[in-house]
Amino acid sequence: MARRPRTPNTALAALMQAGGIGNAQLARRANAAGRELGLRLHYDKTSVSHWLAGSVPKPEARPAITEALSRLLKRPVTYSEVGWPTDPAGVQDTVAGVIDLSRADMDPSRRGVLKTGMYAAALAVPRFEDMSERQKPAPVQASRTVRIGRSDVETVRTMTDKVADILDQVGAGHARPMAAAWLVNTAGPYLRAGGPDQVQRDMRSAVADLVYLTGWMAMYEDQHGLGQTYYLRALELAGAADDHVTYCRTLRGMSLQATHLGHGAKGLELANAAAEAAPAAGPRLVAFLRGQQAAAAAMTDDRRTAMARLRETETALSRADNRRDAVGGYDTAAYFFHEAHVRWHLGDRDGSIASLRRSNAARSPLERQGRLHCLGVIAERQLRMRHVEAACITWNSFLDDHVTLSSARGDQHLDTMLKALPAHRGVSGVRELEERARDVASLKAA
Repeated sequence: MARRPRTPNTALAALMQAGGIGNAQLARRANAAGRELGLRLHYDKTSVSHWLAGSVPKPEARPAITEALSRLLKRPVTYSEVGWPTDPAGVQDTVAGVIDLSRADMDPSRRGVLKTGMYAAALAVPRFEDMSERQKPAPVQASRTVRIGRSDVETVRTMTDKVADILDQVGAGHARPMAAAWLVNTAGPYLRAGGPDQVQRDMRSAVADLVYLTGWMAMYEDQHGLGQTYYLRALELAGAADDHVTYCRTLRGMSLQATHLGHGAKGLELANAAAEAAPAAGPRLVAFLRGQQAAAAAMTDDRRTAMARLRETETALSRADNRRDAVGGYDTAAYFFHEAHVRWHLGDRDGSIASLRRSNAARSPLERQGRLHCLGVIAERQLRMRHVEAACITWNSFLDDHVTLSSARGDQHLDTMLKALPAHRGVSGVRELEERARDVASLKAA
């Protein structure tokens, strides 16, 4: 039988023409993006010619190619826009996606690849309606599964609370591996189990919270590609559960990640999307969302919007009760941290330091990881303001906490300290602090 002729991919051709992208250039960028994803791709200009002629790359390579196009065109590029089948991640079994990701996170041999995974700054904001329609859990096979009840849902929520407590007390480096293992060994089977429809939806919602928290920990440990992937899995589960709150909370987490990486405009887009999609929300959720909008707006130099959102945050928080949520919580300490961020980006440096101190003063003694990060930020900003002696005092407090915590972000602050101190050895106390910091670094590396 004669082989059916392929249809030339005019969509891909139009994209490349619009961006002035050559075949060899796209191949090189796709190979580079593949390396970030842990893939060994060996495309060349001939490969791109085949794509233009109608050939479709293997599914595992397509994310690298669309990311390469997104970077070259400086905007998100989707599978359908390239003329390829819908993104496999969008139609795959949601539960399998969660389990596969968590299993890879548990595997020490895979951690190196996951750690260097690609953060996609050009990622399009997923709409809740799309998630809800597309993300459907795998059909339950009653003969192969147990049945779950409301007590099992509460078990997941309790475990999520406990992981959040461990995160606060000893750091994400200890808490995340526990969360990943629990997602694979316990939450995964729960998601596959049978049960009443409402219980199954509640289970997806509960697991989405734990997936979101795991992504937040990966982001906090500077594993941004991994964190973003966990966030996307949380969005999928929230869509399958018809859970607007977790969907909005996760988008807000993605905004925080974007602003931390310096993508102010993207952070604002994500924060606004979270706020716009929020259901009728209580004051604490409103504060949670408005605070991030304020922080992102400040990074885009939009003073008017940033200050307006900050006032809305303060007003909403003043109306909230004293309950502290383990996941997606927002309290006075978080508000002052956002206020510090806004003040710093709008030029009020002294005000930013004062707000950071208020943030730490408002923290529970158990919130050790948040306190550590806040101290690191204070010291680094004091040094940038040339308040070297004040920075040394803060850094000594930082070292008191860091020696007992497993925190990649804390390690980054320590590294920043060690690089900055030699230039100031003539200032009183700097040499002693540097010696102590090197001792702590040696202890952490042992």
